Parts: sequence; structure tokens; C-alpha cells
Amino acid sequence: MTALLEVEDLRVAYGKIEAVKGISFKVEAGEVVTLIGTNGAGKTTTLRTLSGLLKPVGGQIRFDGKSLKKTPAHQIVSLGLAHSPEGRHIFPRMTIEDNLRLGAFLRSDRAGIEKDIQRAYDLFPILGERRKQAAGTLSGGEQQMLAMGRALMSQPKLLMLDEPSMGLSPIMMQKIMATIAELKSQGTTILLVEQNAQAALSLADHGHVMEVGSIVLSGTGQNLLHDESVRKAYLGED
Repeated sequence: MTALLEVEDLRVAYGKIEAVKGISFKVEAGEVVTLIGTNGAGKTTTLRTLSGLLKPVGGQIRFDGKSLKKTPAHQIVSLGLAHSPEGRHIFPRMTIEDNLRLGAFLRSDRAGIEKDIQRAYDLFPILGERRKQAAGTLSGGEQQMLAMGRALMSQPKLLMLDEPSMGLSPIMMQKIMATIAELKSQGTTILLVEQNAQAALSLADHGHVMEVGSIVLSGTGQNLLHDESVRKAYLGED
């Protein structure tokens, strides 16, 4: 049985600078897999390549058995791979509800769309309470909720989350991580890039440590959480 996502020897370059240097990993259906590492390790570049925003210079990406090598970004979304980007990128002048509806731009099943909007409000009650407000009036954490809700509106087979806790207060970060845990319990497959290594590894079935464009260590979330080198480098422990 093939994995939902298979990345093999992926290489990505910005001009002559190779940002991702031949990484390989997979994500099975129903799993949470996390990529951790310092800034500049290549994590965000990897997600942007998987979603078709960047073109690889080498390697293979297979999603649900299909090669994505020549597939444009909008078709990748239609195949079931959704990307909630670093920095959120919501539309601040549009209402919360209209932002959510944009996530369903490839869908025509009106009843299903309404059901999924309600699901977003169930996951994030504050969005439902303020659905007619401009999205730009939300706090950073609430905007992150909206970005995640918008990504879920495409009914993804795999949800990619890039730095969902970046810049958030500890309380809001806990809320976002609790929501990711809830999505996992509902069977959502997630590829998570997260600066908070402890929170990410605590949630993850499998994790990969990236350094300067390469995967240098892989294992279960729990094994990496207790790995001495990971604890020293990423969890701030001696």
C-alpha cells in the first residue's frame, strides 16, 4: 500500500542556491508528520514546492499515487492537498465568512460548503460569532484560525500547516495546537511545519529534523522528543 504523500530525493533551488538538497519522506493517511528545524532549514520551501508554488529541480512528489511534478497549484488543491501558509495570508477587507468561502472556490456542492462552514465555526467558535466582520479586525491567533478554516474548506485529503503558532501568545498557541490534535482525532492527515518543536513532536506520529536543506534525523514523534541531540538543539535543554 502506497503512502498518501511520497517525497523522493526532492531538490529545490533559488537560482544557484540549493535550498532543499535531496530530501525523502512520506505521509500515511491519518498521520500527523512534522518537519522541525531552524529558520532557513528548507521547511517552508518544501511545503511551497509540494503545493506547486515552487518548481523542484529534481526528485519526485507523488500524492495519492499521482505525480505532481508538472501539476499546477490550482490542480494540486483540487486533488486534495491544501496549504495554510506561513503568515496566514487572509484577505483583511473581506468578511470572515467570505474568506472561508474562498477556500471552497473549486467546489460546487452548496449544501456541503454550508456544512463545512459550520464545521469551521464549530472548530473555532470566535469565527462564527464574528462571521460578518472584516477579517483584518481579528487578532493574530484568530487570523490563524481563519487560515486553517479556509484551508479545510477545500475538503483536503492532506492539510499542510506552515508555522501555525508563529507570533502567537502562549494561550493562543495552546488553542491552535489543541485544534490540530482535534483534527488528528477526526482522521485528518496533516503535514506540520512548526517552530515549537516540543508541541509539534508531542502531536506527531513521525518527525523529521531539517538542517540546511537536508533531513538529518527521522523517527517517531515520541522518539525524537526524547532524543538527546534534539532536546539540546531544539528544546533548549542541556
